[in-house]
Amino acid sequence: MSPLETLGFALGTSFASGLNLYATVAAAGLFQRFGIIQLPEPLQVLAHPMVYGLAIALFLVAFIADKIPHVDHTFIRPPAAAFLSYSAFAGGVPEQYKIGAALLAGTVALTSHGAKATTRAAANVSPEPVSNWTLSVVEDMLAVFLAWLAATHPILTAGLVAVLVILAVLLIWRLFRFFRQVVTRFGRRPSGEEVGVVGRS
Repeated sequence: MSPLETLGFALGTSFASGLNLYATVAAAGLFQRFGIIQLPEPLQVLAHPMVYGLAIALFLVAFIADKIPHVDHTFIRPPAAAFLSYSAFAGGVPEQYKIGAALLAGTVALTSHGAKATTRAAANVSPEPVSNWTLSVVEDMLAVFLAWLAATHPILTAGLVAVLVILAVLLIWRLFRFFRQVVTRFGRRPSGEEVGVVGRS
């Protein structure tokens, strides 16, 4: 991969890692293992059975925990995405570019993770579990898809991630406003109750 393609790969896997780190690592490793994609040389270690085996085991644990409302893990995603991005570049790339790409990748992962967390918080308001399960499955599928797309079409992935980041920021902003309105509404005391209290005094 060229440095630009590697950056596209890093951004795609970073957004995917913000949704599900273990699914991203496991998918990338298995895709490389079976020759479906070609990872950047420094990341071909992900195809080692110990690496993708551990990722699959952690994914299965997370898959179960992720279906439980109010359980959201973990903040390891942004730093892990930054590490993967830094590691994706070959040794010939200047160190400052690697660090810059790592910071960018961590920010992308934090944005997708923030969108996921706020969406889950909104879904958890509903007492039924179906919405939470559906969101979790969709996130896992999107993470696997982005891992494949980032390796096969990295430039296209970079453009797609730019759009997804904008949508994620807008989603976080809208949901934040929604939660603030809910808190404000429930924090107010009904006017009739206030009048009754004043009258009794």
